[in-house]
Amino acid sequence: MKLVFAGTPEFAALSLQAIIAAGHQVVLVLTQPDRAAGRGLALHASPVKQLAEASGIEVFQPPTLRDALVQERIRTAEAEAIVVAAYGLIFPQAVLDMPRFGCINIHASLLPRWRGAAPVQRALLAGDQETGVCIMQMDAGLDSGPVLLSARQPINEDDTASSLQHRLAEQGALLIVEALACLPLQAQSQPQAGITYAAKINKAESALDWRLPAIQLERQVRAFNPVPGASCCFDGNLLKVWRAELVDGVGLPGEILAVQRRGIVVACGEGALRLVELQKAGGKRLTAAQFLAGTPVVPGSRCALSMP
Repeated sequence: MKLVFAGTPEFAALSLQAIIAAGHQVVLVLTQPDRAAGRGLALHASPVKQLAEASGIEVFQPPTLRDALVQERIRTAEAEAIVVAAYGLIFPQAVLDMPRFGCINIHASLLPRWRGAAPVQRALLAGDQETGVCIMQMDAGLDSGPVLLSARQPINEDDTASSLQHRLAEQGALLIVEALACLPLQAQSQPQAGITYAAKINKAESALDWRLPAIQLERQVRAFNPVPGASCCFDGNLLKVWRAELVDGVGLPGEILAVQRRGIVVACGEGALRLVELQKAGGKRLTAAQFLAGTPVVPGSRCALSMP
């Protein structure tokens, strides 16, 4: 099938790779403009762009799809379908209507739950026990189109956004290849009951408020790993918390209850959290034992309840 592919992060790159391997003719790849990153703020190509260039596929990086010249460039590709995965730009109706089989989206949730930008993180924050992938026929709404195929994925107790997203990316890659082989597929309208929205993650959400229940903070740690990383303030210094475990414990919120090689136990609004992997500002990720070797922590001291 002659295709245009639109996507940006690693989640999308796995699907593009699977589509190429399945023998489809990807004539054009749309991806976000290169972004400045790192200490030197050098421009970095997206994983999708890197894969497309390595595969000899033309890459197009418009800042919007609403421009008439941009739309004409996509139209000249004469694609039978446009496959979309975590692209990041809104598709106007003119683009949705171009291909014979329309625009087909790979979405990392079981729609209509978690429509929107951050379905993986929102599922973890909510304590969902399962999620999945939907192959959806795009319409003008926000992830509101009918579903062509879907598959479920259990959420493990120790899943981070990184681990869960990787499994969903692999699942989505298999599912989109299956869908493309069977087009046209009968579409199933999404039910009106159970609609929730996965708002984009705000960096302020990553701050750990020790007045909250430990189970909620533990979910934050997993949902914000690897981006933006859950954070707290101890002894005036910013700390990232990359791994934490639920433990029994009672104390004032933020109080250090125990200092052990396997973790630093902090009291929460309900229960306690053992901090297992931490990182100082500008430093490396460290196990609790490595962290304690260079940073004195004593029981009875407290983590700040809010960020400075």
